Amino acid sequence: MTVYADNAATTKMSRRAIEAMLPYMETTYGNPSSLHSVGQAAAEALQRARETMAGQIGCQAKEITFTSGGSEADSQAILSAAALGEKKGKKHIVSTAFEHHAVLHTLDRLRERGFEITLLDVHENGVITAREVASAIREDTCLVTILYANNEIGTIQPVSEIGAVCRERGVLFHTDAVQAAGHLPIDVNRENIDLMSLSAHKFRGPKGIGVLYTRKGVPLTSIIEGGAQERGKRAGTENIPAIVGMAAAFEEACEHMEENSAKVSSLRDRLIAGLSAVPHSILNGDRERRLPGNVNFCFEGIEGESLLLLLDRAGVFASSGSACTSGSLEPSHVLLAIGRPHEIAHGSLRLSLNEENTPEEIEYILKVVPETVSYLRSISPVWRDLECGKRKFML
Repeated sequence: MTVYADNAATTKMSRRAIEAMLPYMETTYGNPSSLHSVGQAAAEALQRARETMAGQIGCQAKEITFTSGGSEADSQAILSAAALGEKKGKKHIVSTAFEHHAVLHTLDRLRERGFEITLLDVHENGVITAREVASAIREDTCLVTILYANNEIGTIQPVSEIGAVCRERGVLFHTDAVQAAGHLPIDVNRENIDLMSLSAHKFRGPKGIGVLYTRKGVPLTSIIEGGAQERGKRAGTENIPAIVGMAAAFEEACEHMEENSAKVSSLRDRLIAGLSAVPHSILNGDRERRLPGNVNFCFEGIEGESLLLLLDRAGVFASSGSACTSGSLEPSHVLLAIGRPHEIAHGSLRLSLNEENTPEEIEYILKVVPETVSYLRSISPVWRDLECGKRKFML
């Protein structure tokens, strides 16, 4: 048996998305900026996709900008808010220590430009509070950027409450909703969101396409110069097949969100219960406030990389954290942020499920993972030291 359990890294494209894309690669392949009928047919498809995306998150079509994905959307949102703040003499930004690197690296660039960045500490359960955000906001704060749901441990933040605080204090609020979109209901107006990033391949759409929602009245700074596409805010000919595929996938995900969430949450809970029985293991992130498909564990006495390689041989495809940092030998910054020691953070495993996973696959994972952990511990000198008392167990 093989089990794909790395849906937080990317998902298999849905059949609806693939079928929606085909005509725009085979027949209606015009440039939407062209005035002839072939180009205008593409332009109409572009507008329909924009309206579809907007309708699912409760905004206007003109508040949707198409990007190459979540990372670009994060960068443009943050840089735009920073540029606006700088004009007003406000150069302070509030975020958290366990954001996606697309956010953290952009904030690093702004720090080099003289911005002051406050990274809120994260509790062990992987959730921050609106009160903590409120306490960090100052007179010179121009932006609060906090992810909707963490990409590694799956914890869901109190976005509505944070948005309300920001709106009351007159501070722009951006949220990276890449992991949440298509899996959790989102309403940008109800949740007081000013800017939001989405990425199609996290909800069974194509790779290389995403969305930046920007509330009307918030000016965007272009980070790609060239033509006048996307109302002059994102140069480059729009990728019509990918945009149409994204809209189809998002509409499908939102239509079936309730039933998919119920199914996937049940699989997740069975997986958490089974892995919790492994000695000296711990679930990362809050047990309840987490994405339907996210399971993230640390196992003491092993290395995550070795675990992943052996699981791959057994047909279980998972990860140890964000796919964006898979080449790094450093422990996850997310796990360090919630207080896991380096030694524990190195032994992490992220299993991320979706509606295509089955109960039989979960039982196979629950057979293979404990066996693999046990084998790795049997050949580990660190584990021998723990068992004989030369080192103390941390979990």
